[in-house]
Order: sequence, then structure tokens, then C-alpha cells
Amino acid sequence: MRRPLQVALLVLSGLGLLHASLFTDLFLRYVKEGMRPLLIASGAVLLVLGVAEAWASRPDAGTAHAPHDGHGHAPHDGHGNASRHAVHGHDHGSVPRVAWLLLLPALSLLFYAPPALGAYTASREAPRAVDRQSHFDPLPATSPLPMTLTDFTRRVQQDREQAIRGRTVLLTGFVTPEKGRDTWYLTRIILSCCAADAQSVKVRIYGTPAPAADTWVSVTGTWHPGGTLGTTSAQAAMDAREIKKIPRPINGYTDDLPLVPTR
Repeated sequence: MRRPLQVALLVLSGLGLLHASLFTDLFLRYVKEGMRPLLIASGAVLLVLGVAEAWASRPDAGTAHAPHDGHGHAPHDGHGNASRHAVHGHDHGSVPRVAWLLLLPALSLLFYAPPALGAYTASREAPRAVDRQSHFDPLPATSPLPMTLTDFTRRVQQDREQAIRGRTVLLTGFVTPEKGRDTWYLTRIILSCCAADAQSVKVRIYGTPAPAADTWVSVTGTWHPGGTLGTTSAQAAMDAREIKKIPRPINGYTDDLPLVPTR
């Protein structure tokens, strides 16, 4: 890899990281909020390394005192040719041309950020299993009751008191269509660290046609009977009464409580 390409790659990668993490919220498409300081630091280091590499590659910076023989001439090899080491100072090993492809992800961070994970990813994986919970507090009397998709699933499948029965709840997420069926999934994607370990939590929605894939919506409704409530046989599903389109949250990779609209 030529030195100008090395400089360009370092500088573009650094600028791309800083653009995504310092000046915009694009980094939230790929990693959790807590990773922001590390991304900013990494971008700054890459930028400094690129500038240092560019400074070191100046024509005058590469001038070195070639070794001489006793008469002020550069040493020769056995065939009368000046030593390559004497002329260039050192020799670089070759790097495969495929290294040029490293420029593509660096440029994408600046000019075309890949979209956030959504329905395409969620439709190709099973919903993650929610953690077991042995004790459940009484549900608030609020109606509709704001819940996360995880808490709704946990109440449906683990709460032996069946407190969710007949309650009107409010959930938010994005739409994941289900091919060949008259139902669809309300979905959230959750990251443990970054997009590579993404897992989805889904609630099946009955009673209304699916909006466009990846549309963020709030859904008000009640548990759709199926299986035995309070056991793992119960399906995490809702009969929808009302659906509203909502803006995508800044950090869509969480399963947060929906905001209750003020009246």
C-alpha cells in the first residue's frame, strides 16, 4: 500500500468516526450509547496518526544521509549498482491490492451511512427469550398502561396472577411484516454491545393490517388469548384497538417505556 493511501485511509477513518459519534447520532445505529467516548477517542487517534504519517512522508523528511565509502560515494553491490538500501534507506513490503477496499467503509461513514437494523434483520431471527422473573409487583391502574415489549411478554408468560388479563396496554416499536399471514409483529431490536450481537423482541399484532415495514408505531390493545396465560404456552400477542405512527426514537436499539401523550 502506497504511503498516500495509508494517510488517506487513516484520515478518512478518523473523520468518519468523529462525524458519526461527535457531530451526529449515526453511531447509535451500530453501537450502544455508552460506546460514544471510545469512538470519539478512536477517531481522534486515527486522525492524529494520519496527520503524523503525512508529515513524515514529506519529501524533505525522507532525505537521509546515505552510507558512503571512503571517497564520499554510495556503496555498490557486486555488480556495480548502487545499493537499494543506500538509495531508499529501507524497503517496503508489498500489500495486496484488496487493501484499497478498506477505503469503502471509511468513505461510507462520511457520505452514506448504512441504515439502522430493522424489519429485514428481525424477520430472519427468532425472538429472544426474556429473562425469568419470580415476583411481579401489582400493575398500576393507568389505562392504557405503558409497557415495554419485554415486560409485556414476561407478564403474559410468567405472571401466575394473570394481572395482564383484560388490561389495555400501550406498546411501541417498529413493524415487521409476517409473510402469508394476516398478522404482523411489533418489534424492538436490543444491543448488548453493537449491531453484531443484536437480538429482537416481538409481539404479534392481530386485528389490523400491517403498516409499511420499519414504520414506528404505538399500539393500544389487549392481550390476544392463546395458550394458558401466565405460562410459556401463552403467546406474546395483542388485539390492536388503535395504532398511531410515531417518530423513530433517537436510540432505537432499546426497549424503553413508551411516552404517554399528554391530553
